[in-house]
Amino acid sequence: MSQVGAAEPPRTGPDTVPGPASDAPNSAPAPRGSSPAGPDPDPSGSPDAPRTGSRTAWLTVGGVLAALLALAALSLCVGAGEVGPARVLDYLLDRGGARADSRLALVVGDLRLPRTLTALLVGGALGVAGAQLQSVTRNPLAETGLLGVNAGASLGVVLGIAVLGVQSSFGYLAFAFGGAVLASGIVLAFSGGRAGGSPMRLVLGGSAVGATFGGLTGVLIVNSPEAYDRYRVWVLGSLAGVEGWTTLRQLAPVLGAGFLVAAATTRPLAALALGDDLARGLGHRPGATRAAVATAATLLTASAVALAGPISFLGLLAGFLARAAAGPRVGRLTLLAGLVGAAVLTGADVLARVVARPFEAPVSVIVALIGAPTLIAIVRSRRMAALGMTDTAPTESSPGRREETAGTPRPDVVLRRGALSVLLPRRSALAALGLAGVLLAAVVVSAHAGQSDLDLGRTFRAVFGYGDRLDVLLVQKFRLGRIVAGIAAGAALGLAGCLTQTLARNRLATPELLGVNDGATAAVLISVTASGAFGAWWAGPLGALAAVAVVTVVSGGLGARGYRVLVVGLAMSALASAVIQVAMARRSLNSAGSLYVWTSGSLNGRDYEVATPVLVGLAVLVPLALVAARRLAVLRFDDNVASSLGVDPGRVRLACLLLAVALAGLAVGVCGPVGFVALAAPVIAGRLAGPARVPVLGSALVGAVLIVLADTLGRVLIDGVEIPVGIVTTVLGGPFLLWVLLGRRSNPA
Repeated sequence: MSQVGAAEPPRTGPDTVPGPASDAPNSAPAPRGSSPAGPDPDPSGSPDAPRTGSRTAWLTVGGVLAALLALAALSLCVGAGEVGPARVLDYLLDRGGARADSRLALVVGDLRLPRTLTALLVGGALGVAGAQLQSVTRNPLAETGLLGVNAGASLGVVLGIAVLGVQSSFGYLAFAFGGAVLASGIVLAFSGGRAGGSPMRLVLGGSAVGATFGGLTGVLIVNSPEAYDRYRVWVLGSLAGVEGWTTLRQLAPVLGAGFLVAAATTRPLAALALGDDLARGLGHRPGATRAAVATAATLLTASAVALAGPISFLGLLAGFLARAAAGPRVGRLTLLAGLVGAAVLTGADVLARVVARPFEAPVSVIVALIGAPTLIAIVRSRRMAALGMTDTAPTESSPGRREETAGTPRPDVVLRRGALSVLLPRRSALAALGLAGVLLAAVVVSAHAGQSDLDLGRTFRAVFGYGDRLDVLLVQKFRLGRIVAGIAAGAALGLAGCLTQTLARNRLATPELLGVNDGATAAVLISVTASGAFGAWWAGPLGALAAVAVVTVVSGGLGARGYRVLVVGLAMSALASAVIQVAMARRSLNSAGSLYVWTSGSLNGRDYEVATPVLVGLAVLVPLALVAARRLAVLRFDDNVASSLGVDPGRVRLACLLLAVALAGLAVGVCGPVGFVALAAPVIAGRLAGPARVPVLGSALVGAVLIVLADTLGRVLIDGVEIPVGIVTTVLGGPFLLWVLLGRRSNPA
């Protein structure tokens, strides 16, 4: 009975197949074996072993509680006002009438005490929410930030700020709660399965929902300087705005309700770890348990976001450390996760006040610096192998090969002229011609869109230099430059995505999910800060190269570790995003506003001059990619097969990786980090060109079409308002990623 409280999937042994516990509807209690917290009680049945393990766990709880009290005392003694520990103690004990001192009452009573208590409650709330989500999904990667709940709450708050002018804490809470409910409901419903879906499906589904909600947030603030000014500080996550007890007093009942619901679910969660059928046999209702956990996590997360802004990784970090220290027992795990979360956030807040004096560092950045390496450590752990996180990703070409062997493949066309001959794939060539026609139509529509009375006929003639002189000047001088920049950036992104997807044998391995976009963006912003001028296109490829080098080394290689590289890429993106947000918050409002538009992905002001480096790069890199694609296609099979065919797998991977990084970095230098184009373009091109070949040219054409159409949509969707192209692709790309993941579930090959 000592395993009844375990929230772990069944352990695997030499004769078992690794997999989540939810794969078996009538799963039995987890057998005794090793756990992340150390060995389970002695299987010999010694009565002292469970007692010793329980005593050790409670000693750990006591140690964490002591550390928490020490950090809380330190928080009361550190900060502005030059009030030392002795005077703080005088105020707390009211020695010598210290509370009558107005300055001391302001510093300690109105600033430090509310801030410290807020840090304890917010950290505890996020820690408990993370532990609850990890237990109900049996997934150590479940966390409010990674599952898009923070993004949903953020969207709700920004909606209240930008549209309705909400400024009260209750207003923030109401909108944060609505957004968090919507996000968590979408992700948990999407993941499917009795145990909440596989770890990777939850993480990527949360990324898709978070990206879509983040794009909608960008739509609300990109054309509102006032809303952006308030958002850019709030989004960093900080406790600096906590003054007095009003806000905390208003939100305390909601936090209390969240903690009570979480405490009430500990016993049902312990039963749920045995499987749905056994839980029902014990008198519990699995559906009601999951709904209660979702309610508790939403109440706690929404309150935390309303108090301190979005703080990612804290729930993940607290749950992981608590499980490692105290084992999988749900009640003890939840308690310890709350204490660890409170301790980590309080310590991070103290560091935020001292590392950059006289300024304050964003507390979310400090938590991210701790949480991102922890995420990497989790996915590199042995437990992830049992959850399928480190298996090599399935080969995407398998279904296509089955299709071609089932029927008669269409013959390729051979072009001969004298002694020279070229083998032209019929389907790929027809797809490329069709895409070129679609691109031409998209260029005409984009050149026509705008504040003018040109009809489509006059626009089409002006594109080629015919018609009225003023028409030609308007189209070719002011509109085609922007369009050409978009074509160049889209082609580069589409080609980069094609290379990374084929290289990793995983159509989810795109530059933005590998941290390339955020790394390139951070490098460009750093170059702006250093040089004072914008437009250092070379900084993008350098930042992209640095990001992908770190991701590749830490994850153990693109092709060898499958899904692991995607999670490491998400961690790298989180770190780079923190750097970007800090750089934006440090600049003046006018400078930050223009840079925010660019960091959202924008073609505003782009012209032939800006597009030239990318066009030159494409002229050089596309032929190299076409040559590399022939060898890259061989790697779809196996390294041994490739070597027997005369292909060096390591050299081909390195060459393709460098090509993809250079292309993605150049694209970021032109229009900023435009998301999801590198994901969608190869998938669409592969469907059109067929599975027999790597769709290099088709991916570039689809990427160009997507960028041009998204930029056009952003210019005409709202009259008088321009939505950056990156926000458009992000809003539309999140659902596309969900569609891709649903396709993988229905066709796992």
